[in-house]
Amino acid sequence: MATWKLDPTHTEIGFKARHLMITTVSGRFAQFDGQISAEADDFSDAHFAFEADVASVDTKNADRDGHLKSPDFFDAEQHPKLTFASTSVEKDGDLLHVHGVMNIRGVEKPVHLKVEVAGVAVDPWGNTKAGLTFTGAINRKDFGLSFHVVNEAGNLLVSDEIKLHGDVQLVKA
Repeated sequence: MATWKLDPTHTEIGFKARHLMITTVSGRFAQFDGQISAEADDFSDAHFAFEADVASVDTKNADRDGHLKSPDFFDAEQHPKLTFASTSVEKDGDLLHVHGVMNIRGVEKPVHLKVEVAGVAVDPWGNTKAGLTFTGAINRKDFGLSFHVVNEAGNLLVSDEIKLHGDVQLVKA
């Protein structure tokens, strides 16, 4: 069984939320760790494990980042980590359907991610690398991120649906 570690300098883990239902705000986690264990070269038998430091959330706005770290959203002081662990993987052509459990604020819920394997290559220093792209979505309220404000026009300040995305580079251990 091969173990693959996330390469943080070549990986981006992010999310998108609708703001006032008229624009999209993007965010990312700057600090994270993860690994994949797999025997198959196409990762069809893989086990995925990931964690992000919630306090590293970055939306390019310090006030918004502070609010996201507060008890209204992630409550980073009480729940410093967001985690995901896969429970099964299904291969569908070039796409993997990764099913797992995400934990945010101590609440565990099933999550489905679609994963594209971009390929495997050896870098100039002899390291075997793999590239993956994932997408998915969660309902933030399912995880206790229930902050709710409606403006005078009746629009939600923040959408309930949060889209997940990542461009991941792995290094074979």
